Amino acid sequence: MPKRALKYWNKTPVWFRNKYSITILVFLTYLLFFDQNNVIALIQIKQELGELETNKEYYKEQIEVTQKDLTDLLTNDDNLERYAREKYLMKKDNEEIFVIVEPTKEK
Repeated sequence: MPKRALKYWNKTPVWFRNKYSITILVFLTYLLFFDQNNVIALIQIKQELGELETNKEYYKEQIEVTQKDLTDLLTNDDNLERYAREKYLMKKDNEEIFVIVEPTKEK
């Protein structure tokens, strides 16, 4: 070894110069940064999991609302007619529909 490298080697702690500690350090470095399940990937997966759980709650609420609407539509013909008129602008043969659109304020 060159004198300069030997000088730094002698300054390192004795426990660090042990071949087992060097092997463990290399192994931990590999696991933390280079492995498929490294720390950065685990953080990204946790963030994605949080977003998916938020979406799950939203979709559960939407399912409940849709099921309520479905039961209302299937139980009463008046509700079915009202729903068709509001959502799909359906009309009877002798009727005319006027859609009033409120102007939006542009900034």
